[in-house]
Amino acid sequence: MSQNVVEITDANFETEILKSPTPALIDFWAPWCAPCRAIAPTVEQLAGEFKGKIKFGKLNVDDHPGVPQRYDIRSIPTLLVFKNGHVVGQLVGSAAKAKIEEQLRKAL
Repeated sequence: MSQNVVEITDANFETEILKSPTPALIDFWAPWCAPCRAIAPTVEQLAGEFKGKIKFGKLNVDDHPGVPQRYDIRSIPTLLVFKNGHVVGQLVGSAAKAKIEEQLRKAL
């Protein structure tokens, strides 16, 4: 994680994401997932670009299976965009930066 990306867990999900005053993006990932590692620099870059406007978090699906089950995450990487506690955007797989930005701008 970086200073612009917080670690999301089953325990802090509600506080960090559902109750966030700003929209939030969660990157569902695992250390063994090559596409997850490939998309990580893009997520980090966007976290810097949208700092203060959108909260960015990463949730390791192996360590914290509760939230992925709740949102029916079946493939990683999956990016979910939340606003006011509801999913307003979803990308599955290694998405291009422009596609991710499009989802983020919709949430603003």
